[in-house]
Amino acid sequence: MSDKEIKDGRECAVKFYEDAGEVHVHKSEVPKVFTFDSVYDWNSEQENIFAETAYPVCEQVITGYNGTIFAYGQTGTGKTFTITGVPKDPKLKGIMPRAFDNVFELIKMDSKKQYLVRVSYLEIYNEEIRDLLSKS
Repeated sequence: MSDKEIKDGRECAVKFYEDAGEVHVHKSEVPKVFTFDSVYDWNSEQENIFAETAYPVCEQVITGYNGTIFAYGQTGTGKTFTITGVPKDPKLKGIMPRAFDNVFELIKMDSKKQYLVRVSYLEIYNEEIRDLLSKS
């Protein structure tokens, strides 16, 4: 919850059940339950999120498949931090710098093949698509 929400005395209406891959929203007596492959709360660590969600994508990318990491959610929920983190901090760096490190380390270990790496970093906001790697 944000500082303002805490200051206003609001209660958290969301509970995460990581083992079950569920998010429960408690806005009424009967909670709404949403099930996903994985769920992470605000106490989750970047390294675990990468290992469980992005590392398998990196393994497949190195074998020639295309890979996509898609972060979705409302403004202020931590998508940018999860994707980029603090790139120079080993504990706080996000999925993208960890994926780059991982893919290029795997490439370095295989001198018998030639690789071509292409990366896109896109933002979709208010139905507008922006290329975040573009100079303009």
